[in-house]
Amino acid sequence: MIHDFVRVAHLCTHHRYLFNHINCRLIRKHTMATEGGDQNKNGGRNELMEEMKKLGIEFTASVEHPEVFTIDTMRPHVEHLGEGALAKNLFLKDKKKKLWLLSALDSREVKLNDVAKEVGAPGGLRFADESILMDKLGVGNGCVTPLALFNDKAGDVRFICDAAFLDGSHPQMFFHPMVNSATVGITAPDLKTFVTASGHEPVVLNFDES
Repeated sequence: MIHDFVRVAHLCTHHRYLFNHINCRLIRKHTMATEGGDQNKNGGRNELMEEMKKLGIEFTASVEHPEVFTIDTMRPHVEHLGEGALAKNLFLKDKKKKLWLLSALDSREVKLNDVAKEVGAPGGLRFADESILMDKLGVGNGCVTPLALFNDKAGDVRFICDAAFLDGSHPQMFFHPMVNSATVGITAPDLKTFVTASGHEPVVLNFDES
């Protein structure tokens, strides 16, 4: 009995070690892809800042905060930054496996079937796997942002943008700068400049008319 107990305890300890080891490797990989970028392919926050500097774009606001995974948990950390629009950002695919990034005001009721018809996405839109998100844009779930478009040099991702982000109706828009432990503000003209420089022509949706 004692022998069996010791053997079970040893197995449990071994499995716990393997779990922690694998988990740490996943965390390190995610951190590299979001904070510093994948050295072989994608840029992270530092590379984004370099890109903005190259384009002469200065963020209107910037704040560091604990990691957030929803708009509701993000909101208290940006309230002091002044008037601005929060965004819901969705990484999607259609039936033919074409990829789409949708950015819309957080207050919008986004119906993916309706959006798919508007933009001509065959077979409708659904969420794409996080592994594809990491590969194409260099961010994980919770960090999705149009500011990651500079990583899509091949132009594999089409950008669907709420018209309210481009028409100047908001003094600034708040997005994550590749990590969900910070938020930055950017104006509509600067967002246009950035998206164009990334090689993307936004598909502009007017949700007020849909």
